[in-house]
Amino acid sequence: MNAFAIATFLFIVVAIWIFAYRKSRTIDNSSSEGYFLGGRSLTGIVIAGTVIGTNLSTEQIVGQNGQSYVAGMEVMAWEVTSAIAIVALALIFLPKYLKHGVDTVTDFIEVRFDKTTKKIASALFIFTYVVSFLPVVLYSGSLVFNQIFSVDEMLGVDPLIAIAFIAGGIGVVGLAYLMLGGLRLAAFSDTIYGIGLLIAGLSVPIFGLMMLGNGNMLSGFETIRQNTPEMLNAIGAVDSSYVPWPTLFLGMFFNNLFFWCTNQMIVQKVLAGRDLREGQKGALYVGFFKIFGALFLVFPGIIALNMFGDGISNSDNAYPMLVSAVLPEWMFGVFAAVIFGAILSSFIGALNAASTLLTLDFYKPIGKEKTDKQIARVGKIFTIGVGLTAIIIAPLISFAPAGLYHVVQQFNGLYSMPLLVIVLLGFYSKYATPFAAKFTFIFHVIVYGASQLFLDVHYLYVFSVMFFVDLFILWGVSRLQKNTTPFVFETGKQKVDLTPWKHRYWVSAVVVITVLGTYLIFSPWGIAQ
Repeated sequence: MNAFAIATFLFIVVAIWIFAYRKSRTIDNSSSEGYFLGGRSLTGIVIAGTVIGTNLSTEQIVGQNGQSYVAGMEVMAWEVTSAIAIVALALIFLPKYLKHGVDTVTDFIEVRFDKTTKKIASALFIFTYVVSFLPVVLYSGSLVFNQIFSVDEMLGVDPLIAIAFIAGGIGVVGLAYLMLGGLRLAAFSDTIYGIGLLIAGLSVPIFGLMMLGNGNMLSGFETIRQNTPEMLNAIGAVDSSYVPWPTLFLGMFFNNLFFWCTNQMIVQKVLAGRDLREGQKGALYVGFFKIFGALFLVFPGIIALNMFGDGISNSDNAYPMLVSAVLPEWMFGVFAAVIFGAILSSFIGALNAASTLLTLDFYKPIGKEKTDKQIARVGKIFTIGVGLTAIIIAPLISFAPAGLYHVVQQFNGLYSMPLLVIVLLGFYSKYATPFAAKFTFIFHVIVYGASQLFLDVHYLYVFSVMFFVDLFILWGVSRLQKNTTPFVFETGKQKVDLTPWKHRYWVSAVVVITVLGTYLIFSPWGIAQ
């Protein structure tokens, strides 16, 4: 990386930090609500920005493009179909969370069930964040940096050592972000980086198509249609290793509901909105973004296949190789800053979620009552501990045999389906019991773990079955308990204005129609063969 690229990178990163820090100073970061929830002050645009930033990192950019290099546009299901779950978040889940005045998803579980069930859910969240999500974010980001900027060659070390060095640097910067500004600083930073990621991310397929078409984008796209038309088909085979088409209506749908509607890392950002209206706006903005995000999260993998052939042994290298090949040199600093921001956003989002759960679910209830400042201070200590653990684990992800994105989704399966079932029946059943909820969690962890060890079945098919099994177990065990008293929620617990966004229904309809239209385009009835 030349001096101009380094200077550009540093200028962008520092400028964004200064802007976000100034915006964050209006909220008291020494209070627990200020540190963990940004003082419940976020507007729709900022909510969308921080949710996108938290969700969209290099584990997706690298991992999904790596999958599409092998499987084509069927991988877009992770992006496009999630928009329907986001509609459910805006219209169903968010109003209920805010109505009950909860700060976390696990707070709702405690309100509806009991503290033990809450701690089981919280522990599973924390485990997957620390062991899977955070290390994958750091590793994948470091992989991109090393591939593009040859840090290992500059330092004269093994690539894995360079990746560990980069991961450590990114992790330390992320910790500094949270220490200085909490969620609000991260939210404003995420918004700027999100805009940059959209622009820089789209530039990769644009430059790639131009290179394939000798300067003409349309010619480049026609080259793909002629050489690999099957890769443009988003309808995966029944036995696909990536996204079998029947799972779009079952396992994939249920997994999306879990991730977007019950995952603390995402929901925490929407709960930080100043009212229901802003939360719904932010969620639905994200829905549109996820649909169009497939253009730079999936499509570049197909460009890489046409440019380099099928000789890349590790598919996770497809995207970094494409970036190195197509980006003009003057953009390297800008792209490095954007990738840095993407890693930082996801790392900070999951780190803040993990420290929030550790602090509010495990530290706060112990012993005598704590002051608000004590809780925030211990939260910062937990943040440092979790961050350092993720930094240590990150280099080990290079030994994962199934690809980056696969690792994250399989780990989520440990608790995703029972958590979704418990929240849904918590909303709609007066008779779901705490004992049945705990039994469902334990049953699922054992059965799902066994399925991954002993069955050669795609985990999305496992999700498809386990959702209904978990639902039946929670319902059945609850009904077997005699003399169960119907549960009634307390009223008047809301902490923000619950007036909904007046445009929520027609905007939601447009999101769903756009999802269906996108699948029609990338199908044998559209541009695929």
